[in-house]
Amino acid sequence: MTSTGPLVVKLGGALIDDAHALRATVRAIGALEAVSPGSTVVVHGGGAAVDRQLARLGMETRRHEGIRITPPEQMEQIAGVLAGAINARLTGALLAEGVRAVGITLAAGGLVTARAASRAGVDLGRVGETTGGSPGAATALLDSGFVPVISSIATDAQGEPLNVNADDAAVAVASVVHARALVFLTDVPGVRGADGRVIDRLDGEMASRLIADGVISGGMIPKVRGAVDAAERCGAPVVIAGWADPDALATIAAGGIAGTACAATSSHAPSREAVLS
Repeated sequence: MTSTGPLVVKLGGALIDDAHALRATVRAIGALEAVSPGSTVVVHGGGAAVDRQLARLGMETRRHEGIRITPPEQMEQIAGVLAGAINARLTGALLAEGVRAVGITLAAGGLVTARAASRAGVDLGRVGETTGGSPGAATALLDSGFVPVISSIATDAQGEPLNVNADDAAVAVASVVHARALVFLTDVPGVRGADGRVIDRLDGEMASRLIADGVISGGMIPKVRGAVDAAERCGAPVVIAGWADPDALATIAAGGIAGTACAATSSHAPSREAVLS
């Protein structure tokens, strides 16, 4: 692991479902690891696969403000998909590329701790919110040249499973391991402004204005808020970039320009040229 901490990469379910994008991303991670073994941490979601599994069983999928409501009776299925099938698939793809990947959950070695989340007037069920953690398990893997592949399943103080939003999980992991950068690989090339062009850099104040104006909307809202929150919590550059660009991850890792670089406030907003320098 580098002295400046690992690069944390969050992969979403849409990427994992796209065979071409997954292969390209796995190759990009493989290229990074070939140069600097144990320098990358992967955090993943898998919401589409969970939706399909629940539908097969006749179970309803409900969300509140973009967060999956997780009734206790669905927790076994959700954990089975995320910590089981998806984690195994992604770990296997990395292993096939020659990456020394190890699949774990947020709970491994107390990496990320969590508790049941609450929203006023809304029963979220077994949704978890992160509360802290210890980097020991991830550090041990990274120092040995392995890549942790982390599913967004945590446990509460009683050891019962919790379903943490994958973006929130990535923010928590980046904070715990003191990441040198957190990259959200998404299905868009970055955050677009009112003119449709990707915004070079974004801070908390600008993000709030764009959300209020409706320029940032839908699923991009929690991604931008999560990115700004991550920058505030761990002080690392946070980049929203597109998985459709096979060179984006390598460019970011090399300190180049790709996607949208996010920071907490205007005074701390990084320049794109210096985002990872």
